[in-house]
Amino acid sequence: MSISFWRRTVLASALTAAVTVVPAKAAPPDAALPSDRPTIDLSTEAHLPAPNDLGVATLYAESSGRDAAVLANDINQRITKALELARGFASVKAQSGGVSTWPVYGKDGQGRIESWRMRSEIRIESRDLPALSELIGKLQANLALSHVAMQPAPETRQKAEEEATVIAIRNFEQRAGLIAGALGKRYRIAHLSIGEQGYQPPMPVRMKAASAMMAEAAAPLEGGESQIGVSISGRIELLD
Repeated sequence: MSISFWRRTVLASALTAAVTVVPAKAAPPDAALPSDRPTIDLSTEAHLPAPNDLGVATLYAESSGRDAAVLANDINQRITKALELARGFASVKAQSGGVSTWPVYGKDGQGRIESWRMRSEIRIESRDLPALSELIGKLQANLALSHVAMQPAPETRQKAEEEATVIAIRNFEQRAGLIAGALGKRYRIAHLSIGEQGYQPPMPVRMKAASAMMAEAAAPLEGGESQIGVSISGRIELLD
């Protein structure tokens, strides 16, 4: 066998292997044909209470000064001290938050910067509400309390959403059957959309700022409940 013949044979085999025949996929019956059956759009929803088992608080250090570097050093030290204190509470998660610095202009209208103001925040959260309350009280010796809110923990909210989804779907089926039955028809679900309505938390917990002497006497936190909602919207097709 000559070398040229062998090369032609290999090239022909390679070209043959590169061609792949893909069989055409059959379209499902009536997939492209519009249905002339009557349809009805409807929606339902379901709400379930979920315990607010997660407390979230934001505290901040804020001050003014003529020297921006000195001001930043003071604020950073206060935040660092607060984070170190929070590390002593194993059940509480703490992290630094937003930092803002802005100039304070003179009142003479000349655009002259008289001083600087800086604010830095920390965020703490925990399902251990007594520990969270105690830590808030201690932190208020050097920080100001911005707000405290109670909400369902992520896993608590997810569980409530799953249960509400099942209830909402059953409500949809029940309403669809009621409508179709009233018209003397059977039905099938042509389209279904599931949406989360989020949750409606109670008003943020208000805690008075504590003085240095009363810093450790923080008010207890009460969880309460939030409403978790799921909405179902869809379309049913009436059958004979």
